[in-house]
Amino acid sequence: MILTLKNLWRTSPKLLVAFTLAATLTVFFLGNIVFQAVYWANHRDMAVEPWMTVGYVGKSWGLQPHRIDEIAGLPQPKDHPLTLIEIAQQRGIPVADVVAQVEAAMAVLQAQEQADGQKK
Repeated sequence: MILTLKNLWRTSPKLLVAFTLAATLTVFFLGNIVFQAVYWANHRDMAVEPWMTVGYVGKSWGLQPHRIDEIAGLPQPKDHPLTLIEIAQQRGIPVADVVAQVEAAMAVLQAQEQADGQKK
C-alpha cells in the first residue's frame, strides 16, 4: 500500500495533525534562530545611541547588561527595559550624560574581560 496524505488522513488523522504541527513549529523556530543569528551578526559593536536599551547595547557588544547597569549606576529593568532616552528623562539629565555613563561602564567591562583573558 502506498502511503499518501489522503490515506494517512483516513487511517491516522491525529498522527498527521501532530506531524504537521511539529513540522510547522520546527520551521518557525528554525526561522527565528536564523533571523536572530543574521540580525546580530550585522549589529555587532554598534555605537551607543539614545534609542537603545542597555540590554541591546550589551547584546551588541557581548557584555552583560546587568553589569553595565551596575557599573553605570543605572536602574535595573522592572516591567520593561528603558531606553537611554527614558532613563535620562526620568533623571532629568541630558541623554548624552547617560550615553557617556554606559560607554564608561562598557570600557570598564572590556578592560576586565581583557585582564581575565590574559590571566588564563
